[in-house]
Amino acid sequence: MNDQDQPATTVLYDKHVALGAGMTEFGGYLMPVQYEGILREHESARRGAALFDTCHMGELCMKGDTAAADLEQLLTCRISDLPEGRCRYGLMCNDRGGVVDDLIVYRIEQGSFMLVVNAGNRQKDLEWIESHASSETAVLDVSDVTAKLDLQGPASPGIAQHLLDKPVDKLCYFTFMSNAYHGRELLVSRTGYTGEIGFEIYVEPDLALDLWDLCLADGAVPAGLGARDTLRLEMGMPLYGHELNEERSAAESGFTRSIAPDKHFIGSNIVLDRGAHGAVLVGIALDGRGAAREGDSVHAEGKGKVGVVTSGSFAPSLGCAVALGYVETGHIGVGEQLTINGTRHILAGTVKELPFYRKGTARKAMATFLGENRRNV
Repeated sequence: MNDQDQPATTVLYDKHVALGAGMTEFGGYLMPVQYEGILREHESARRGAALFDTCHMGELCMKGDTAAADLEQLLTCRISDLPEGRCRYGLMCNDRGGVVDDLIVYRIEQGSFMLVVNAGNRQKDLEWIESHASSETAVLDVSDVTAKLDLQGPASPGIAQHLLDKPVDKLCYFTFMSNAYHGRELLVSRTGYTGEIGFEIYVEPDLALDLWDLCLADGAVPAGLGARDTLRLEMGMPLYGHELNEERSAAESGFTRSIAPDKHFIGSNIVLDRGAHGAVLVGIALDGRGAAREGDSVHAEGKGKVGVVTSGSFAPSLGCAVALGYVETGHIGVGEQLTINGTRHILAGTVKELPFYRKGTARKAMATFLGENRRNV
């Protein structure tokens, strides 16, 4: 928030207003919820190209000979084997194993890293890192001079190839590269939060204005928080403040691939202790279009209440509603029937293996979507 406790705005705010977007406060910023409709924007990411304003996200840099060792202690993911030019998803935990934030770490050079953090946690994360990093490590908040656009969907490689100075055809999943637009440097990565092939583009704020217009002119559809939420739910991805928080152990989130099992990090004594976890995050596919809501209770026949919903929505790509929720460890397995009890409804559903949506293009070869190869997608 700014000094008057009013939501901040991104450099693209006027663009959103001009496009008629519905705006809401999110992470301390006024952000677009939708433009022409969540369903269209969702479908654009799955079938074409959707453009998201993610300038609200925080970017923190850590530099120095001690930066890698500090990050090894701060993050659940392993840093020592992260090559230059690659990025990795990880969790930053407190002493109790709760999640301070989830983030993506980029290894720019041997002793230089960038952390992309959630907007609402930016100041908290900065203070946490500064209080636990070595005095030799420089910690810099570059969020105010960094804008971020997410261009997502099967048509996004063609748009990026058209706009950027250097080819993107060799960019692999969870890697990044230095690129440029008319000689102005920028950073492009490929991490795919939506489940589709695409890019995160980090630029100076004034250049973000030009790239926003150029992407739209090249066929991208502006998309807001509504579509971003349905896309991430279909992929079973967590949202901080819903699935992740400081009170619940990182291990309960089920994202064990982001937790190195054989290294020490802050909170690892609890996170790596299997006996210390009383719940696990599961995916629930509901029988109809009616959506569960955060806080709804989860019940199993003969067991009573076994958990609580953390997120829920209709899933456009699946034709039914889906939910994420925590259930008691050992009580629920894939395929088990559940009911979700809300204030106005009782919904039937089935525990499903995540992700719900399994036709995403995020891991496909970039060249598949460029030139003559695109007809075979």
